[in-house]
Amino acid sequence: MRHNDRETDQMRSVSFARNYTRHAAGSVLAEFGDTKVICTAIVEEGVPRFLKGSKRGWLTAEYGMLPSSTNTRNDREAVRGKQNGRSIEIQRLIGRSLRAMVDMEKLGERTIKVDCDVIQADGGTRTASISGGAIAICDALRSVGKFEESIDLIASVSVGMIEGEILLDLDYIEDSGADTDMNFVFLENHGFIEIQGTGEKKAFTAADFSKMLARAEKGIENILSIQRKMLGELAE
Repeated sequence: MRHNDRETDQMRSVSFARNYTRHAAGSVLAEFGDTKVICTAIVEEGVPRFLKGSKRGWLTAEYGMLPSSTNTRNDREAVRGKQNGRSIEIQRLIGRSLRAMVDMEKLGERTIKVDCDVIQADGGTRTASISGGAIAICDALRSVGKFEESIDLIASVSVGMIEGEILLDLDYIEDSGADTDMNFVFLENHGFIEIQGTGEKKAFTAADFSKMLARAEKGIENILSIQRKMLGELAE
């Protein structure tokens, strides 16, 4: 058993609350345990300059942590005048991941803008952002009659290794003490979009990776099953 009484292959409680805010076409509160992220999505006419005339769409994402989302208050990045490297890395991952779930040629010259704002952090903010952002995108596309342009759902989960144990869906305490830390992004019916892995304290073997991959697949299926239920409700 882990410090939070979960089994090694057990996810935290995962939930997605749709229509969480009034103004965004798609808005979702994604909760992975005590990690809470507000994911919003809108669709706008037009694309960045490098895509003009291409008849293809685009998706961009922004990510940020509210000042009191952790146990010590951080200044807003706007006050500092620039994003930190971690925020830039995470929002690029979110953008790359979510672009994979939309057929950009069918979307036409439109841009999907996704915002992921962490209101409470306890590990896995990027995986919650991707998984919640996917639902927000479906709602946003439906609002402009482009729901069929979504390919499939996309989900993300973390896996780590601590003293030889493979743990699914790390919280902050586990993540900060992990020997190996990995994040998996999976596009339903297609395969993995991205795998990030780092031997934080020691190297990991191919056998270790295979075990972490298998554990991630179990977590991904758990998230997708919840997302499928949400997706079924889009017709209501």
